Amino acid sequence: MNVDAGVGCLSVEHCSMLLKPPFTLSHRFNFRFSCQTRIFRARNSRNSRMAPPILSLALPSNTGRVLSIQSHTVQGYVGNKSAVFPLQLLGYDVDPINSVQFSNHTGYPTFKGQVLNGQQLWDLIEGLEGNDLLFYTHLLTGYIGSESFLNTVLQVVNKLRSTNPGLTYVCDPVMGDEGKLYVPQELVSVYREKVVPVASVLTPNQFEAELLTGFRIQSEGHGREACRLLHAAGPSKVIITSINIDGILLLIGSHQKEKGEPPRQFRIVIPKIPAYFTGTGDLMTALLLGWSNKYPDNLEIAAELAVSSLQAVLHRTLSDYKSAGHDSESTSLEIRLIQSQDDIRTPQVKLKAEIYS
Repeated sequence: MNVDAGVGCLSVEHCSMLLKPPFTLSHRFNFRFSCQTRIFRARNSRNSRMAPPILSLALPSNTGRVLSIQSHTVQGYVGNKSAVFPLQLLGYDVDPINSVQFSNHTGYPTFKGQVLNGQQLWDLIEGLEGNDLLFYTHLLTGYIGSESFLNTVLQVVNKLRSTNPGLTYVCDPVMGDEGKLYVPQELVSVYREKVVPVASVLTPNQFEAELLTGFRIQSEGHGREACRLLHAAGPSKVIITSINIDGILLLIGSHQKEKGEPPRQFRIVIPKIPAYFTGTGDLMTALLLGWSNKYPDNLEIAAELAVSSLQAVLHRTLSDYKSAGHDSESTSLEIRLIQSQDDIRTPQVKLKAEIYS
């Protein structure tokens, strides 16, 4: 094997030789390497060197590679801070893009920071593309605050699917909760008309599902019908993460494996916890991505694992705040994510899915 003595690196052909069995590429991701497209260069002030291969591309994990576009806070766990670590614990390579960077979440008396605009998002995508780094198995999106940024996200979806047509787009359409809209009104129609049709997995809450369908959810039957309406618009998997029916909190999940076929639907009854937590929706969607990819044909098992993890995190959080002498009902609580990592990796399933007949 020839090694360039001047720069001390291997050619792409030699790298591919090293990846022959037993070091083969995962066939499920269908990677294609070539001399022209898989050369990674690193430059410094003295000379030009061949960079080593990006191992998350050359030796992909059995789970996947996720691009997560969400908010970020320096302190606390919401957005990417709530989603990236759990996905990493479940075995995913995760590349975060922070749609906003704030000192803390907006529920505090004050906050400061920066907001990424659509052009800045596209600049990051072009930077990745210029180095052949745009192969992702999953795209995850959460809170998006402007119509222009959301339209750029749609361009990102198209770009990622041009590289990997099998991309799974997991969309948490964060628009509001309990009847209150906290994004500009114009985003509702963009989500309904443009985003839902290209999403693979959709995780709205009750209010968001109503906004997307124009259908009022006042019963379990209404929740199931809302899922069917959303299937007809695009996504094969729909999980309404929280529905309050007569004082009972439910998750309703629906998986339509083939267009035109009746979906398989289920519910999970979720015990109410007397406290308000931040970042729970972001965490829930990340967990649903993580587990539904591991159980692609069994959404109810994935939902059981995700809900059980989330409940364990919330109970630990509540217990720790009480131990610190804090009144858990006086303010919103920051989730104890790091302290709950065992509950994320190996959750004990205590809440079971009930399949609708």
